[in-house]
Formats: sequence, C-alpha cells, structure tokens
Amino acid sequence: LGENEILETLYNIASKNKIWRSYIGMGYYNCSVPQPIARNLLENAGWVTQYTPYQPEVSQGRLESLLNYQTMVCDITGMDVANASLLDEGTAAAEAMQLCHRHNKRRKFYVDARCHPQTIAVVQTRANFTGVITELKLPHEMDFSGKDVSGVLFQYPDTEGKIEDFSELVERAHQNGALACCATDLLALCILKPPGEFGVDVVLGNSQRFGVPLCYGGPHAAFFAVKENLVRMMPGRMVGVTRDASGKEVYRLALQTREQHIRRDKATSNICTAQALLANMSAMFGIYHGSDGLRHIARRVHNAALILAEGLRRAGHKLHHDLFFDTLTITCGCSVKEVLDRAALRKINFRIYSDGRLGVSLDETVNEKDLDDILWIFGCESSSELIAEGMGEETKGILSTPFKRTSKFLTHQVFNSYHSETNIVRYMKRLENKDISLVHSMIPLGSCTMKLNSSAELAPITWREFASIHPFVPLDQAQGYQQLFKDLEKDLCEITGYDKISFQPNSGAQGEYTGLAAIKAYLNAKGERHRTVCLIPKSAHGTNPASAQMAGMKIQPIEVDKNGSIDISHLKAMVDKHKENLAAIMITYPSTNGVFEEEIGDVCDLIHKHGGQVYLDGANMNAQVGLCRPGDYGSDVSHLNLHKTFCIPHGGGGPGMGPIGV
Repeated sequence: LGENEILETLYNIASKNKIWRSYIGMGYYNCSVPQPIARNLLENAGWVTQYTPYQPEVSQGRLESLLNYQTMVCDITGMDVANASLLDEGTAAAEAMQLCHRHNKRRKFYVDARCHPQTIAVVQTRANFTGVITELKLPHEMDFSGKDVSGVLFQYPDTEGKIEDFSELVERAHQNGALACCATDLLALCILKPPGEFGVDVVLGNSQRFGVPLCYGGPHAAFFAVKENLVRMMPGRMVGVTRDASGKEVYRLALQTREQHIRRDKATSNICTAQALLANMSAMFGIYHGSDGLRHIARRVHNAALILAEGLRRAGHKLHHDLFFDTLTITCGCSVKEVLDRAALRKINFRIYSDGRLGVSLDETVNEKDLDDILWIFGCESSSELIAEGMGEETKGILSTPFKRTSKFLTHQVFNSYHSETNIVRYMKRLENKDISLVHSMIPLGSCTMKLNSSAELAPITWREFASIHPFVPLDQAQGYQQLFKDLEKDLCEITGYDKISFQPNSGAQGEYTGLAAIKAYLNAKGERHRTVCLIPKSAHGTNPASAQMAGMKIQPIEVDKNGSIDISHLKAMVDKHKENLAAIMITYPSTNGVFEEEIGDVCDLIHKHGGQVYLDGANMNAQVGLCRPGDYGSDVSHLNLHKTFCIPHGGGGPGMGPIGV
C-alpha cells in the first residue's frame, strides 16, 4: 500500500470515534491549541525528531524551552524547583510517594480519598512492590502521631471540584516529620492560592490543558516540583544554567549524579526521559499567553462554572460544594436518566458517579451556546446570559475568598515578550535552529535508534477524530481507538512471537517496570513469593536495575566478556548460587554494545530450568524485526520502544511508548 491508501484506511478507522463534547474532567480537559504552536512545534520535524538533550552543545534550543517549562511550573505552583516533566499525573503521584519514603524511610503513606481515582490506583499498584503501605483516608482521619507516616497526598481542587484549606493538614504532617504532596491544576492556580504558599513539599499534576490535545488520554507532560531541600531526591530530568569555556551563559542537564546510568539500582527513579515535546508545547502556551492571558482564561472558565452553578440551583438541583474552580458535583432534583437522555441528544458527556451523582467540568473551549445546552439538559429554563445578568457581586467565587491568588507569576522577560503570532513563531524558529535534529543531519547514537519519521506517519495525530477524545468516554464513542489497539496488538504479537500486548506503559522504563511486575505477579500466583533475585548483565541500560529495584527485586550483576557478550561461566555460577530464589534475568538483545549473544537460546533455557523468567529489553528490537522473534528463542516478557523501533518520534526526549508483550 502507498501512503495515500494507508492514510485513507487510517481515516476510516478514525471516523469510528465519535466527537462528543466531554465535560468529564478528572484531570483531562479540552483546550484550544494555538495554531502557531501546533504548526510550528507539534507538526515540525525540527522539534519532533531531536534526540534527548544529552549533548548540550547541539541542544541549546530545546534545553532553553524546557527551562522555560520548569520556570513556568515553579512560578505557578509557588515552589522552588521543578523538573523537565514526568510521564503522567498518576505515575508522578507514585514518584512523590517514593520520594517521601526515600526521605524518611517510613512505610505508611496517606492518600486523600478525594484524589482522582486513576491516580489512587497507580499509587496503590506502585506501593505493592516497594513495601509502602497506602491508606485511603479523609484529612480529619489521618493520624500522624505515631511518627510512622512518610507523607500524605491530596488533590487541590479535589476530584469533585471542591476547594478547601489544607494548611492545617500540611502543618500536622510537618510537626510529625511527614511530607505533604499536592496534586493540582495549573490553570486553577492562575487565580487560586498556590500550594507553595501553604508549605507543601511536593506539587504535581498534568499540564495537558496548557495547549496539548486530549488524544484519548495522552501523551501529556506531567509536572513535578519540590522544595529546595528535596532537589536531589526529585525524579526525572532537570535543566540547569551554567557557563561555557568562554564564560557565556548556557544550558545543560543538571544533577546527573542522581540518575540510573550512574547509580543504577540506587537511583532516585527509573525515569530517564519523559514528555519533552509536550512539555515544550505547554511552555510555549504559557509564553504565548503570559500571566495576563492565562489569568483571563482561568477567570472565563471559573465564571462559566459560577453561571452554571446558579442555573442548576434555580432548576432545583443540589450542588455538593460551595467553592470550586471549574468542576461541579450534582445530585439531580429530577430523574438522572432524564438528564442523561437529554445529554445524549446534544452529544454531551458528563462524569457519572457510582452513587448516581453527576460531575460537570468546564474548560477554556466552553462558550455561551455550550452553557445554554448544559442548562437545557438539566431542565433550567433561563439562558446563561439571563442568569449572568441576574448574578450580583456576591457570586464572585474564588476571587471573593481568602483562596484568591495575590502573588505574581511568570514575571520573567521570556513570558512577556512573545504574545503575537509573529514573535512566538520567530522565537520557536530561533530555538529550533540552535539544535541538531534529523532535518539537519544523521544523529549517530546506536543505543537508542534514531530514524526520520515519515510525515504521513505523523499527520494523523492532529486529526480531530483522534485528538478530541476524552480518555473516559464510553467505549462506543472510541471504537476507532479500540480497533487501532486490536490491530496493533495483532501486528506486534506476530512480530515478537508473544501472545498478548499491553499498551499501558508510557515509556520504555515504565514498560520494564510493568513487565517485571507481571513476572512478580506470576511467581506470587504460583506460590513462589520467595523468588526475588534478578540477574542483570553489567552492560545493561541503567534503567534495568532501577526498574527491578522498583518491582521489589534484589539485583545481582553479571559480568560481560571482552567482546561485550554475557560471561556465560559467571552467569552459570550466579544461577547456581541463587537457583532457589531466582525470579528473572534482564537481557538487552542485541546488547547495548551492539552484540547479538550467540548463546541467547541457551541462556533462556538455563534460566527456565532453574524456575526463573526471561525479561528481554526491546530497546534494540529494530535489529530483530523480520529476522528473529523473542517469543521463539525463549523470552517470556519484553517491552517495545515504539519511539525507537516504530513510528513514534523521539521529540527531543519524549513522548515514548513502552508496551509489553508476554
């Protein structure tokens, strides 16, 4: 098939997705992606094909942009230092939990039950393997007096939209040596008092609503910021400012000593790269709008929520919270079915709680007609215009309470210089021209495969049928995505020789962790919980030992010979030594040194004979496609880097995709 036929086929799949207006919230919101950023960054190979900025001399442009992202996050959250993005809000919350545990070695971690449900689920799963005990509680139920709590996570505003004062909870945690972690919303913080101003230690969340499409849940850049004293424990990349040989101010990745390629299983996290492309989009969104523009968007969203709340009260519905930013939780004064039937007529999605309540989350795309449609659905006879006219000064919401933000943000010159299309386009082009990407030349980095993605492969990511779907829409509205997953799973199973694929992991490192967690779950189910030893060759990528440690395994290194192959005699000795407790071996094939281990089949047989499983790191899978299949020569689990072997671009350090095959 040629490109035109492929695109036509893909468009037919995309058209099976139904584009409804979704007001579901839960950390995901429709937004207006500024066209200058969409066309000149997201759809521009000069930004999309760069490698991770390990070599600062050819990466100054995107390092500057990522520093802008860090500055934006610090300013808006009121924190001291931020990283250059994480993978998503759920895993960022799990990283916060692990940071607390590393900080004070305590085993208990409180999670406010009003955090987003998907965040709670990820934190609980991660805790299973790290020996941390999570407890779901409301703030007044949390007891810190035993001095056995490492930290607490809460959502502000919470998943139901409520804004409350957490300063007393933060104070109680600190008095007893625990850390306070806050999941929050960057747009809300443009008019809401930031967490840094009431003493929070870690702030995290999703920056998606800063100009990144929904895309059925990702990829989006999570943000993560901490107090100065925790900077060396913070996961992920950080961009810092330094001076070059001639004394000129330049940018580079900072604090590398925390990371996996140096500390291996003692690293702060297995995160190596994250969501650079999406973080750069969000940073440019902040630069384009500036603090006044962002404040204006936040006020518009909040005012729309205030008007809707007034209309719903007048129509006889009960609102559960008086103070909110953009989200209302409603008990209907009439039949819920009646409301949902009317919503379906208007092709609108709300959040449906298991107890029959409804949630409505508004966003920057909401206009007067949208509000009128929602009011009609709930049986309100007034229009949004009439309701707004009848609202007095007392309905100012956040702005008339002590929660109103009074501190300035985005005061740096970069956020006050590029508010016209001409200026922002020139700024992006200036940064792009400082870097080497695949539009300039080849990038000869063997370990992480670089390839020039065809334009046809990248065109569909901005199609509305893919870009405008909320991750929690009913499945019948996402049939195109479901077909895509099914077809891709079938193809990847055929390529790898595995039986099933999971597309959940957001990066290669997350794929490693997920695959090892699957091995651990399998051994536990067989009653072999004692099997915890993981053998890892010294030539392995640094994320391997870091991921194994996160999955609760004990790492034993294996020597490599002078040719870069596994030292078979040392492997046999280590297998014999640990045969009773052997859980797995992690091997990269071909190895990071570019060597195809001739004894790969024998290595797999040896591990299986002693009760272990074989994890094959798929980072270099492109060297095998069409030649051999991991499932055929004895591997049990692999992750695949779709950004290395297949068509996802590197994006200057993400997005990545690390599905696992079993």
